[in-house]
Amino acid sequence: MPNAVLEHINAHADELFAEGAEAEKIGKLTDRTVEILLEGGVMRMLQPAEYGGLEYRPRQFAETVMRLASLDPAAGWVLGVCGVHPWQLAYNDKRVRDEVWGEDSSIWMASPYMPGGLLTPLGEGTYRFSGTWQFSSGTDHCRWAFLGAMLANPDGSMAQPPQMVHVIVPREDYEIIEDSWDVVGLRGTGSKDLVIEGAVVPDYRTMTWEDVSEGTGQDRSGRTETLYRVPWSAMFPMGITAATIGICEGLLRLAQDYQAERIDANGVVVKDDPYTMYEFGELMADLRAARAELLANADFFWDVTESGRKATFAERAQGRATQVRAAWRAVEAANAIYARCGGNALRMDKPMQRFWRDAQAGVHHAIHSPNTVFHAATLSSLGAEPDGPLRKLI
Repeated sequence: MPNAVLEHINAHADELFAEGAEAEKIGKLTDRTVEILLEGGVMRMLQPAEYGGLEYRPRQFAETVMRLASLDPAAGWVLGVCGVHPWQLAYNDKRVRDEVWGEDSSIWMASPYMPGGLLTPLGEGTYRFSGTWQFSSGTDHCRWAFLGAMLANPDGSMAQPPQMVHVIVPREDYEIIEDSWDVVGLRGTGSKDLVIEGAVVPDYRTMTWEDVSEGTGQDRSGRTETLYRVPWSAMFPMGITAATIGICEGLLRLAQDYQAERIDANGVVVKDDPYTMYEFGELMADLRAARAELLANADFFWDVTESGRKATFAERAQGRATQVRAAWRAVEAANAIYARCGGNALRMDKPMQRFWRDAQAGVHHAIHSPNTVFHAATLSSLGAEPDGPLRKLI
C-alpha cells in the first residue's frame, strides 16, 4: 500500500520544520501543524477502516513518525504517542468506539498510561474515577484520552492483588493544567498534566492491563485483521522509539548542512579532515542501523501475527530490547555527531541544539528504560520465565 501520509508530510517538509521552532516557543504544537497533520490523516494511519481509518502496516507508521520527527521533533513525538491510540481503541467495546468516532472520526486521543488514577466501583456497571497524570503529549489538541489507573474496592481501598487498568474518558471529564510543561526537551509536545475529580465512567470504557499486554482484549474483540492482533509491546513503544530515532536523523541532516561549508578553528575545511569524515561515517552507519533494527522488528511481529501465531513472551521481550537499544544507539550517535560540530553549534539560533535537547528527552521516556527490559530478554533467552516487575511494559 503506498504511504500517502508520508507523501503529504514530505510535501509540507519546509513548513513543518519552521512550525517546529514556533511550537517550542509556545509549548505545544502550532495550529498550522495540527491543520497539516489533519489534512494528511496522520492519526488515521492505524485506525480501523470502518471508522475512516487507513489500516497501514506498523512499518509504514514507524517510517512516517521518523520522517515527521526529523522535521519537527514535537510533531513526530505526538504522532508516535497519540497515533497508536486508535489502534488500541479498535479492539475496545463497540460502544466506546462509536462514542469516540461516531460524530468525528478525525479526533485525536491523548494519554498517559501511567496509573495515576483510582477507579472505584459504584455498582451497576459504573466506576468513580479520580487522579492526576503527567506527560499528556499533544493533549491540547485531543478530545478523548486513555488514562492509567489502579482498581479499588468499593470502600476505596486498593484491590488485591493490584490491578492496573486503562480508562477511556472524554475531554469534558478532565482538566489540563496549563503551566505544567516547562522542560528542557520536547517543549513543543505540550505534554501537560491532567486532573480528574470524581468522573463517572461506564465499565465498557475500561480495559485491564492483561487485556492490553497479553492480548486478551484483542481475543475478546473478535477482530481478525493482522494489524489489530499485533502485541501491544510491539506497537505502542515502537511509535516512541521511531520518534526518537527520527529526531536524531533530523539532527544529522542539520549537521551535514552545517559541516558542508564549515571551516574549523584550525582553519581546516571540515570536508578535507579525514578524521571527522571517518567519525561521521561511523556515526551515520549507527543511525542507519538503529532505523533498520526498528523496522525489521516491526516486520517480525507483523509476520508472526499474520501467520496466525501469537508471539511468545520471550519474543516480546527480545523485541522490546531491540526497540530500547535502537533508541539509545541513535541518541548516542546523535550526541557524538553534535559534539563534532564545534562551539558555534551551541548557539540558540542554530536549530541543532533544539534537536539535540529533544533527543535527550526521547530516552527519558519510561519505554526506553533498559534495566528490566534487557534483564527479561536475557532471562527469556536462557529458558527462564521472568515474573513481577520484569514483565513490565512487555
